[in-house]
Amino acid sequence: MSHINYNGKILPEGTPLFEANSRATRYGDGIFETLKLKNNRILFADEHFARLWKGMQLLKFEVPRLFSPEKLHSEILQLTKKNNHTNSRIRVAIYRGNGGLYDTTSHTPGYVIQTWPLAEDNGHINQNGLQVCFYRNAVKPIDNFSNLKHNNYLPYFMGALFAREQKCNDALIFNTQQRICDSTIANVFIIKNNSIFTPPLSEGCIAGVMRKFLLKELPIIGFDTAEKTLTEDDLESADEIFLTNSIYNIRWVAGLGNNTFTNQVTLKIDAILRQTNPETYC
Repeated sequence: MSHINYNGKILPEGTPLFEANSRATRYGDGIFETLKLKNNRILFADEHFARLWKGMQLLKFEVPRLFSPEKLHSEILQLTKKNNHTNSRIRVAIYRGNGGLYDTTSHTPGYVIQTWPLAEDNGHINQNGLQVCFYRNAVKPIDNFSNLKHNNYLPYFMGALFAREQKCNDALIFNTQQRICDSTIANVFIIKNNSIFTPPLSEGCIAGVMRKFLLKELPIIGFDTAEKTLTEDDLESADEIFLTNSIYNIRWVAGLGNNTFTNQVTLKIDAILRQTNPETYC
């Protein structure tokens, strides 16, 4: 039986948690973080907790002094041990208490931690390239909350449903300026003439931990890298496209509509990072 952590208590998965007046279910009032456990160690833990605490501050949670990254780190490891996971995907959901729009009962964060096992070969670059598509029916706003992984996730989960209908592996999301923002579960990078580009955070994309890592490491290992606004035409004319997140590292894209892409540079990047950062890029 799998277990979850609900506000510090280990409970069987499937235990009912929320009341009808929960702001989490009424309004999506909350934020979440997705982390990766590899060989019983949380990768990029400091970066993930920093992003989570920044998000709680922006969403005006009142965080108790004893609710700390260290406490959350300890409870995550306790849960992964309970679930017998040495390699796992971890989701930490933070939510506000019960109430309506103007009568919240508490701004203290409640939380739920879940874990799922990962395959032993997780983190290795995909052998078969992804097929992706453009999703146009919902756009990502550009505002103070755009870079957060908050629970108002409509463009992403509708994009994921669309991708599944189209038999694609992922869908690319536009922002309100009709430029590429990110994908439903990843940040987007393109390679053009041996230069690597990704949208800046000002375009509304998620402030991905792997994205941040790559922007720091790629110039160090010899790749010309820059943040740049990307259009639909930029992606269709790219030499290569790859997607990044903390769970899968890098995944290369083989097709977008009628366009096909190679992966020579992406494979080279992956191989070098695996050699230079074996403790984190794994």
